[in-house]
Amino acid sequence: MIYLFLTIHIIVCIFIVIVVLLQSGKSADVAAAFGGMGSQTAFGPRSAANVLTKATTWSAVIFMVTSLVLSVMMGRHTGGSVLEGTKPAKQTSAPAQPGAPAKGSNQEPQPVTR
Repeated sequence: MIYLFLTIHIIVCIFIVIVVLLQSGKSADVAAAFGGMGSQTAFGPRSAANVLTKATTWSAVIFMVTSLVLSVMMGRHTGGSVLEGTKPAKQTSAPAQPGAPAKGSNQEPQPVTR
């Protein structure tokens, strides 16, 4: 079942890339090159949705759904944490004792006077 959703997810990813690259940008005409927007809206004039914008919307919805399904399925499949099954790091040296010389130094500890 995971492989079915993974295959659909990969196909939708490739489809989204192709559909987005086929679309032209908003106001991608000659007037936009010289600063004319044709409308006072923030992101340019709103046009009717064509086949490419509808395909982009539906493929984005399918992409999000397959992403959620795959994350839930993989969470159940692997059993939980990413760190599960790893061994803790071994401590190679003991903590320093108060008043002890540093490792590698040739000095003897000095007596503490008050």
